Amino acid sequence: MSQEVTVAAIQCPLGGSREDNVARITAHVREAAGRGANVILPPELFEGPYFCREEKELFFEWARPFEGNETIAHFATLAKELKVVLPISFFEKAGPAYYNSLAMIDETGRVLGLYRKSHIPDGPGYEEKYYFRPGDTGFRVWKTGFGAIGVGICWDQWYPECARAMVLGGAEILLYPTAIGAEPNGVDTKDPWQRAMIGHAVSNATPVIAANRIGLESWQDFYGCSFCADMRGDKLAELQRGEEGVCLATYDRQKIHEYRASWGFFRDRRPELYGALTTADGQHVVRDAR
Repeated sequence: MSQEVTVAAIQCPLGGSREDNVARITAHVREAAGRGANVILPPELFEGPYFCREEKELFFEWARPFEGNETIAHFATLAKELKVVLPISFFEKAGPAYYNSLAMIDETGRVLGLYRKSHIPDGPGYEEKYYFRPGDTGFRVWKTGFGAIGVGICWDQWYPECARAMVLGGAEILLYPTAIGAEPNGVDTKDPWQRAMIGHAVSNATPVIAANRIGLESWQDFYGCSFCADMRGDKLAELQRGEEGVCLATYDRQKIHEYRASWGFFRDRRPELYGALTTADGQHVVRDAR
């Protein structure tokens, strides 16, 4: 297993058809691999425009099962050819249920498993609860030839519990595919969006990489600003607003482990004091009534 890993985030407009968007992401994967990337992260739900800004029945037709999924199969073939790791976000249909999901493909083209987005937002411009059930997979960490990788999806990135759970599960690097842009009230979320994830990098002594889309879709303008941060929280690479392309950073996995150990965050944790985190309101624990 290599000690050095180069991770890339893809940033591009995704307002076209499934075929056009898959072709665009494929071209960027090839570009990133040509520049030395071993792990390449596309944005969230890249197969089509971000449909969750409104509630419409017709968008359920966009969902596809995990098994036999043509897009996942396409990228599995590409991952094997280029010898890269590809986390692939997609709209999943599982019987009568629907999920915002991700398939992890390793550098041999093997699909390692499925993660279903745990935190589902519901607000103006992000009506995801209309479409998706909360994920039932728990947080996942996958062992690849380029290290152990944890992936949260978009709204997951705001929750420190998600990042901490993945690192406790062995993650060496955290990835966040996302779709975030202009809010209906004009509030610009770019800075707090980046700060939240950089906080995860600092408090878990773990590199964090985020990939966002760009471009105007209906009234919603996706701002991009994808980035790669190191375990100190320093941004090593970043794409600007509206800039299409890939950003890359290289990490030494041995140095990640040494740095994490030296800070003592995981040595000094007091899990016996964190019971409130397992409750909804910080106070009440459901007890067995017997």
